[in-house]
Amino acid sequence: MNTVSNHLLLSAAAKVRLNAYAPYSGFRVGAAVLTDDGTVITGCNVENASYGLAICAERNAIGRAIAMGYARFDTIAVVAEPLATPCGACRQFIVEFGKEIRVICADANQLDEVREWTIAELIPESFDGSKLPRQ
Repeated sequence: MNTVSNHLLLSAAAKVRLNAYAPYSGFRVGAAVLTDDGTVITGCNVENASYGLAICAERNAIGRAIAMGYARFDTIAVVAEPLATPCGACRQFIVEFGKEIRVICADANQLDEVREWTIAELIPESFDGSKLPRQ
């Protein structure tokens, strides 16, 4: 079991949230993913004038983690104002790495009021790629 606290993860997500590039919506989101070895990797949302090309904080954090050689995750923390849970695309993206990943969310102004689920609880009927051919 990891000893990294919810507070540390939420604080990291809150800090990186300030770097979000959100000139269109003004909705800044920060995420911090905890790897299975206790490493914390952060990401923020990055919007684009072509709205469909925006990237959410959760996918940004996981993408950074993958680029750094990690692929096993324990927890992902999400901080926004107001509190927000991962969108549907992010839920499917997260569940790719395990149905038991914890998702913790908090409002940027109330980091001590945490909501928590497993990703399977947030997306119970996710697409399951386990039967797809792998190389």
